[in-house]
Amino acid sequence: MNKKPFLFLIGGVLALIIAMGIGRFAYTPLLPLMQNDLSFSDAVAGYLATSNYAGYLFGAVLTGVIPLKRHRTISLRWSLIISILTTAFMGLSHSYLLMLGLRFLSGVASAFVFVLSSSIVLDQLATRGKTNWSGLFYGGVGLGIFITGAIIPSLNHLFKWEGAWIGLGIISFILAIFVWIWLKEPANITQKKEEQASFAQVPPAKWFPWLFGAYGLEGLGYIVTGTFIVSIAEKTSSFSQDATFVWMMAGLAAIPSCIIWSSLAKKWGFVKSLVFAMALQSVGIVIPVFSISPVSLVMSAILFGATFMGITTLVTTLARQIYPTNTSRIIGYLTAIYATGQMIGPTIAGVISSFTGNFNAALIGAASAVFIGACLLLNGIQFEEKLNGENPTVFEQK
Repeated sequence: MNKKPFLFLIGGVLALIIAMGIGRFAYTPLLPLMQNDLSFSDAVAGYLATSNYAGYLFGAVLTGVIPLKRHRTISLRWSLIISILTTAFMGLSHSYLLMLGLRFLSGVASAFVFVLSSSIVLDQLATRGKTNWSGLFYGGVGLGIFITGAIIPSLNHLFKWEGAWIGLGIISFILAIFVWIWLKEPANITQKKEEQASFAQVPPAKWFPWLFGAYGLEGLGYIVTGTFIVSIAEKTSSFSQDATFVWMMAGLAAIPSCIIWSSLAKKWGFVKSLVFAMALQSVGIVIPVFSISPVSLVMSAILFGATFMGITTLVTTLARQIYPTNTSRIIGYLTAIYATGQMIGPTIAGVISSFTGNFNAALIGAASAVFIGACLLLNGIQFEEKLNGENPTVFEQK
């Protein structure tokens, strides 16, 4: 493995750990700890989550509007700084309004880091003919989730939830040093011929709206589990103080998921893989409705972790091949519709759960949204054509 792209890829992984695994998803295992200490309801918890996702939407829209192509590295660095500060400052105040503001800014930073690091890394892997490494890159989100699930119980025991936020900010700062050194784009970008040729083997642009709509429903549905799974586990007698174990399992499942789904896409095709991943995820979301035993909750978390970043990997890679130019803008549009869905999801789920006293109705609705999204993709299978056994799955232009 060539040293230069290896370090570049590690820098991208660390960026996702900072802004996504920690900055965005640390809220999930910290939520029940904050609720116990501050005594706020599921509805309030949903509002805080929605504030973060509203910021994520706003940031995604900005990345699609602002011409960042020539300033991706410096924009990424500033976004990382904001992500680190907003993570650490969450532990410095009990003001609900301040938390709303911090979660919003954190969401903006997360969107910028995700879109910019994705476009930089995917472009640079394409120049080296190493797009199959994209699964390693997106595995950074799962690794970040696993890290937060593993260390938050210790940080909480030593310094309470406030110290956990500050500790995660310090860890993010240390990781950012390596991102600063390794994650920057070279001056000259020359794409390999074989990669250029592969761009012809994708669904036509007219099919993109179906992918766009399905990804929005994915954002609406997956985030209910992504926000409340630890709270659901914490409210059961089986887990109690060990509820973060569920989140660790989600992160552990997410780490190899992108590589696995990328490999399946080569065999089955991107559309078939997306349909299967979203259908599988809908099953995982609805499991706690029928059983809240330790096994069922862990299974729900594993299916969540095994699919949510895999779906993102498949969608962004496919979209980049449908529109090979201006990667930041097309990923920004997709991130915006995804963020729109995930901004709505926690608020609806929080309000419903506060009204009904459980998350059953919210989980059923979330699972239904993801399943409908999978159904929207079915008409894309017509563009897939499996060639001879050794040839990869390709798409026929129509």
